[in-house]
Amino acid sequence: MANTYQAAVRGMATAPTVAPDKSTQVTKKHYPNYKVIVLNDDFNTFQHVHDCLVKYIPEMTSDRAWELTNQIHFEGQAIVWVGSQEQAELYHEQLRRAGLTLAPLEAA
Repeated sequence: MANTYQAAVRGMATAPTVAPDKSTQVTKKHYPNYKVIVLNDDFNTFQHVHDCLVKYIPEMTSDRAWELTNQIHFEGQAIVWVGSQEQAELYHEQLRRAGLTLAPLEAA
């Protein structure tokens, strides 16, 4: 019985190995980006919207914040940040808590 087992193990060890085709090995899937959209409303001042954008959106310059504030006022909305879902959720929540009116997060 031991000889049969050893023969089976040897037979398995010498079986050919087939490498999978590289195109089927790894498929990269990118996570979607999310948009933070601020909506126009009748109760936030230009100054407050500007200040919130500068405070909560990374690398937001004062000039860019004024451009977006004007876009929000005159066009009804502006995309103020696009990126990963986790960061979009953070910025969305911070702006919402500051009193801004926001659209629900959506994939870009």
